[in-house]
Amino acid sequence: MCSIIIPTFNNFHYLRLTIDSIKKNSNYNHEIIVHVNEGLDDTLSFLKKNNIVHTFSPKNLGLCSATNIASKKATTDFILYSHDDMYYCPGWDLALEREVNNLQHNLYYFSSTMIEQNSGHIAFDCGSTYENFNESKLLENYNKLNYYDYQGSHWAPHLIHRTLWDQINGFSQEFDPGIGSDPDLNMKLWKAGVRIFKGLNKFKVYHFGSISLRKKPELKVNKGTNTFLKKWGITPVFFTKHYLKGGLFSDNTISTMPYSGPLNEPKINLSYLVGKIICGLKFLKLIILKK
Repeated sequence: MCSIIIPTFNNFHYLRLTIDSIKKNSNYNHEIIVHVNEGLDDTLSFLKKNNIVHTFSPKNLGLCSATNIASKKATTDFILYSHDDMYYCPGWDLALEREVNNLQHNLYYFSSTMIEQNSGHIAFDCGSTYENFNESKLLENYNKLNYYDYQGSHWAPHLIHRTLWDQINGFSQEFDPGIGSDPDLNMKLWKAGVRIFKGLNKFKVYHFGSISLRKKPELKVNKGTNTFLKKWGITPVFFTKHYLKGGLFSDNTISTMPYSGPLNEPKINLSYLVGKIICGLKFLKLIILKK
């Protein structure tokens, strides 16, 4: 059993769909903990009516702060961070259980395979909103939509052992409302000794496309790339490419490599050196322009 942490920001219909899918398609009775930002819709009444553990802030704190606050309510050994606009496909928790049981340590980061209408790891149209979501189509086909276990990370949803989560103090709140927080979390895990960054084919979710954060016009987004660069001296793209060997977006799809085992230190080659110089120049520009 794991503690599923879901920050939400006036996104009731998608949150309800996410929670319903977890309850319907899980093999275990997982702990669901929601942080409610503002709560101007029916979210709070829904959570109270269904006795779902939650925390609350009268204003939007951002994904990082909200997740950290909610995670303090966790009572299990595993933290699973989730967005509030995802449908969990059957078998997701069994896939994670198998991976965890195969290891004798807690230095890992497991993430999902993303199904989306027009992009993701798997492009398969089951609707673009909660209103036109075709659940039966997804359930009839998700097992046929094979990807592969892949190298790197696709951010959320992801599973981290609670001891490790506490060790790195969860998300870094300077990245609120959220842009850049995922690669920063991965870098902190890397510094803590994690070398298993693995996406699981059998851990599938249907994603409605960044409803959680980017489709709210009133939300002022942060310059996460700049924050990451000033903190670590490299860009998130450089980190993903040279450290995580992870996926990048290309032609509206996610390009990844099959999982081949724990990662090693970055290979110092021409591509690495040129990229490092470019990162250095970008860092210098930030300092000069005081951005």
